[in-house]
This record gives sequence, C-alpha cells and structure tokens, in this order.
Amino acid sequence: MKIYVVYDSENGHTEVLAKSVAEGAGQVDGAEVLLRHVRDAQVRELDDVDAIIWGCPGHFGTISAGLKTWIDKLGYTWAKGKLIGKVGAAFCTTATVHGGIEMTLWNLITPMLHNGMIIVGLPGNIPENVMYGSYYGCGITCPVEESADAPPNLPTESDLALGRALGRRVAEIAGKLA
Repeated sequence: MKIYVVYDSENGHTEVLAKSVAEGAGQVDGAEVLLRHVRDAQVRELDDVDAIIWGCPGHFGTISAGLKTWIDKLGYTWAKGKLIGKVGAAFCTTATVHGGIEMTLWNLITPMLHNGMIIVGLPGNIPENVMYGSYYGCGITCPVEESADAPPNLPTESDLALGRALGRRVAEIAGKLA
C-alpha cells in the first residue's frame, strides 16, 4: 500500500515532524511511503495512493498558506471522487502551547472530509499519546526561538514518537482496508 505524506515547512520544524510520520508509516510491512514538500507534491499522485497524511505549521489556528494553496488544487480530484474511501490524517506544529494545535488539525481534516476520506487520529490509549497529544492527529509545540541566531527549537524525541505513532496507525489501517 502507498502512503503519501505532504507537508509545508518554513523553518524546518514541521519537516522534522513529517519525516517522523513517514518513518512510522514505513515501519509497517508492505508500506511504500512517498514524502513530499508542497513545492514538490503533485495532486495527480494522490490517485494511486491508499492513504494521505498532510501537515503544516499552524498559523493563527489554521493551515499555512503553502499547504492551503496545494489543497485548493484538489477541485478536479474532488469532482471526480478520487479520494473517496482513502485514509487521511493530519499533523501540525505551533510556536506556542496554546497556539491553536487542535484548530489547525480540524482545519486540516475538513478538506479530507469534503473529499470523502476516512479520518484516522490517535486514540488516547496509544502509549505515545497518553500524556501529550491530540486525538485529531499529531500536533506539537516548538517554542519560538529567542533570536534569529538561536538554534531552532526542533521537535523533541517524545514529539517525534507521536509522529511515528500516527504514521504507523495510518499505514496499519490503510493495510486493513487495501
């Protein structure tokens, strides 16, 4: 089965998380993972995949402009029903603890629902999600750097474990449905 991971990332935070999501999906037998930044992603590639996981930095509780522009290219795909029945999941990063993680995840899930996709989240009984996580997908906080020269506050190992758990769960469910 094919898993398509598409992401927008401006400063590397979301890219690191996207790689962990792809890694988790790739741990499932039979999974072929395609990882694409939005600038390299092609909507037509979605026709031949079983699952789509997309993510971006949260901008004031909603989708980044880069990923939104890419999602807006799905009109023909939507009209032809090409994504109906495919598994979908979302991930995001925000700069502050209350920076809109769950709102961003909901805004990422909404186009999937419009396209007839089957949404997969992270149940609370998954060990990686018990103490910190979201049921709607993987959302993590990477605090704002104190200066332009400061090293980036990239996702922690716990954050990356959440990303891998989401990727694994999507691939497992897509495998059952394939």
